Amino acid sequence: MQYPTPIAKLIDSYMKLPGIGAKTATRLAFYTLTMREEDVTDFAKALISVKRDLHFCDVCGNITDEATCDICRDQTRDRSVILVVEEPKDVMSMEKMREYRGLYHVLNGVISPMDGTGPDDLNIASLIKRLQNDEVQEVILAMNATTEGEATAMYLSRLIKPAGIKVTRLAHGLAVGSDIEYADEVTLLRAVEGRTEL
Repeated sequence: MQYPTPIAKLIDSYMKLPGIGAKTATRLAFYTLTMREEDVTDFAKALISVKRDLHFCDVCGNITDEATCDICRDQTRDRSVILVVEEPKDVMSMEKMREYRGLYHVLNGVISPMDGTGPDDLNIASLIKRLQNDEVQEVILAMNATTEGEATAMYLSRLIKPAGIKVTRLAHGLAVGSDIEYADEVTLLRAVEGRTEL
C-alpha cells in the first residue's frame, strides 16, 4: 500500500534525521497527524528558527544567535585555557559538568580522509589566530576517542606545540561502573596509560 503524498513526504523527512529508520519515521509521521495544529506549527517554526537564527560564533565557532556566544562574552571565564571540541553539542556536554571555567573552540568536525574532510575544512585557522594572544597558556584537546578524533588531536598538537603552548588531552579509559572484562583492548590501554596515583 502506498501512503498519501503528504504523509510519505513527512516519513521521508523524518528518515533524514540520524538514527531514524523507516519504522520510527512512520511512527513519528502518524503521531504528527494526532498532534494539535498549534503544536505542529510551533514545531515547524522551531525548525525554521534553528536554520535562520543560529550561526557560528565569530570567536570560537560555537552556535549562537548573536555575533559572539555567551561563553566568549563572559569576562569571568579563564582566558588562559581553551578546550577544543568537535561539535557544538560537545560544549553543552562540558558545560553540564559546571566545573570547567575556561573558553572553548569548536572545530565543527574532524579530519576524515574517507569523508573528504581535511584540515582546511575545519575551524582550525581561527584557533591558530586565537593562540597568537599571549594570554592562552594551555589548549585541551577533547576530541572523541575515534580514529578521526585521534588523527585530529595529533595534527593540532603538532601545529600548536611549536608556539610553546601547553597541549593536553582528555583522559580516556574505563567508564565509571563498567567491568574490566567487557572493555576492549584500546579502552584498557588508555585506562592504563591515563592511570592516576591514589
